[in-house]
Amino acid sequence: MSSVFEGKSITKTILKIGVPAMLGQLATLIYNLADTYFVSLTKSAEQIAAVTLCVPVLLIIMSIACVFGMGGSSVIARQLGEGNKDYSAKCLNFCIYSIAIAGLLTLALGLLVLTPFSYVIGADDGNLGYTRDYLKWIFMGAPFVMLANGFPHVLRAIGLIKESTIGIVIGNAINIVLDWVFIVLLHMGTAGAALATSIGFLCATIYYFACLIYQEKAGNPLIVLSPHKYKPTKQMVMDVVKIGIPGALITVMLSVSNIVLNNYISIYGSNAVASYGIAYKIDLFPIMLSVGLSTGIAPLIGFYYGSKQKERLEKSMRLGAAFGVALGAVFTVLILVFCRSFASIFLHEETLVLQTSYFLRLLCFHAPLLGIINMATSYFQALGKAAYSLTITVLRNVALFIPGVIILNYFWQLDGVILTQLVVEGILTVVCLVMYALSSPERIMK
Repeated sequence: MSSVFEGKSITKTILKIGVPAMLGQLATLIYNLADTYFVSLTKSAEQIAAVTLCVPVLLIIMSIACVFGMGGSSVIARQLGEGNKDYSAKCLNFCIYSIAIAGLLTLALGLLVLTPFSYVIGADDGNLGYTRDYLKWIFMGAPFVMLANGFPHVLRAIGLIKESTIGIVIGNAINIVLDWVFIVLLHMGTAGAALATSIGFLCATIYYFACLIYQEKAGNPLIVLSPHKYKPTKQMVMDVVKIGIPGALITVMLSVSNIVLNNYISIYGSNAVASYGIAYKIDLFPIMLSVGLSTGIAPLIGFYYGSKQKERLEKSMRLGAAFGVALGAVFTVLILVFCRSFASIFLHEETLVLQTSYFLRLLCFHAPLLGIINMATSYFQALGKAAYSLTITVLRNVALFIPGVIILNYFWQLDGVILTQLVVEGILTVVCLVMYALSSPERIMK
């Protein structure tokens, strides 16, 4: 554990823990694009639109795992920094079993409200059947979706960085292979895409449990898997939840804002939804890599905070933000140069390709800003400052975004809707810089 977070070079340490987390997010993104690519082979705008509409739902399911995954990661890392290994072990056990229970509850509830929920997320008569097919198999696999997405957070917190990334890669690789089998060979369409996703997450979950069992048998004091040890204290639950809920709300509110966005885009027809869906999937490259970098560094920040290493904490934050901004700038240039080529991978009609390319040019300028916003969010989560991270989340996805969609749609119609993200994140970057200045390591660790 200490050897991972206490390297002499902060830059090397950030790369050691940040790059695997980014690779994990990249693997997730590739599977996401594979879903879209294989569904696009059906040449059905309705099926592409259905997958686009369902993405926020999948994100919401993942976010429930983040209550215990991200919250647990923050608590575990800080406690390890303070030398409290026993508390960290109990917290890890609590998080794993809580995620499993939440997954079972989501499975039952999701199947009960399948059809009305499809309409809520923006389905119409043309794509309702495809939307229901996708949601059914996603809800069936909810326990595994949650476990596979919660495990990487807590595993990184206890130093199992390589294992956390391998599990993500295994699940997504299996997903991609099954996409080809179910969609291309068996012609299952959106149902095949969702079934492949659930099975991929099942395989990742099995791998993670195998890793933990191996670590427990090898004598790792941080891992105690027995259900009989599921005895969280009130303080432990509060510690995890007060950080985990704001962390989860990042994804939930992102999903809600995407549902609002999709509803406004659907005003302009299924072609607009399909084009935006492809543009958004491509734009996810800088988004997901930035999220991977910031969440990968978060346990390091928590460890430095817990062990009172002010200078290393400040330097890791600044380097992480700088790497994130540089990464975003590279992707902005790539998207501007190759937007048409990227769109052509997924779409075949010239009209859709041109519209998607145009949407990409409007979207891509926000990428450098992500380095600041995501690092600030992870910084406050790692320090246990739930109110700060929640403020960023609410501003980003509700207080600024939803009114922004409504107002910009009124003045500039579809272009305004697409530009909302850039406008909101431009404002939020300034807010994050001010919040960090007021809560920098120099101020909070005197």
